[in-house]
Amino acid sequence: MPFAHLGLSEPIVNGVERAGYTEPTPIQRQAIPPILEGKDVIATAQTGTGKTAAFVLPVLERLARPSDTKPRGPRGLVLAPTRELALQVEESVRTYGRFLKLRSVVLYGGVAIGPQVQALRAHPDIVIATPGRLLDHLGRGNVRFCDLEVLVLDEADRMLDMGFLPDIRRILSELPARRQNLLFSATMARGVEALARSLMQSPVRVSIGVEAAPAEGVSQALYPVAGHLKTALLAKLLEITPHKSVLVFTRTKRGAERVARALVKRGFPAIALHGDKTQSQRERALQGFRDRKHRILVA
Repeated sequence: MPFAHLGLSEPIVNGVERAGYTEPTPIQRQAIPPILEGKDVIATAQTGTGKTAAFVLPVLERLARPSDTKPRGPRGLVLAPTRELALQVEESVRTYGRFLKLRSVVLYGGVAIGPQVQALRAHPDIVIATPGRLLDHLGRGNVRFCDLEVLVLDEADRMLDMGFLPDIRRILSELPARRQNLLFSATMARGVEALARSLMQSPVRVSIGVEAAPAEGVSQALYPVAGHLKTALLAKLLEITPHKSVLVFTRTKRGAERVARALVKRGFPAIALHGDKTQSQRERALQGFRDRKHRILVA
């Protein structure tokens, strides 16, 4: 099934195809049609299944249509739990919407607020934000959502795990009651279900795969090993793995630094990524990983 059969317009289909995609994934096939119909949607699927495009494409389709009245503020809002995810969503908006005359802005903490204020004054059509920084802008009067048409909660389970529920509820109190609500999550935990019930009217539910299962094509292995031998085992695994890019996760920020330094000493192109680094350092680390300058990202 090509993307055009989902009800997407030619400029958006062109943007998707320019990005190298020809057929929608299962989550996209199931979620895009009801979103285009204006229905509230709850979607659960694992990372790597195409969730971001599943809401970005129909939201772009909606915002590309002319509004009945001149909007006084953004018409679309996406809330994401982390700066990196917010940037990823904004990149998708730009990529898929390259043939549309829509403006977007991404708001997150850890950077100067001035450039974001300037971007908001340019009347963006869609705002992608982390909850804390968006509340900051709302408190300063930098943005108002009186004409908001669609709200997306991306990675809702992670936002609740990170303690953002009070912030989300404060943001919701600033939004118009009449709007389309889209909730995307890897799992449907009790807190996510309760949040969805408070938000939505007769939502369409879309679920792909087994909750908490790895995406298709992922294999898993467990190596029981003494603590003092973990780094040596990791180095050996990295020597024999054919993959060009490797993610290594540690329990603590200090552990990420320690592991990254140990790998660099062994000749591996590794770099650490964690919350104690500045935003510019985090972005440089991610960009270096994307560009294959650093084969290993320790986070």
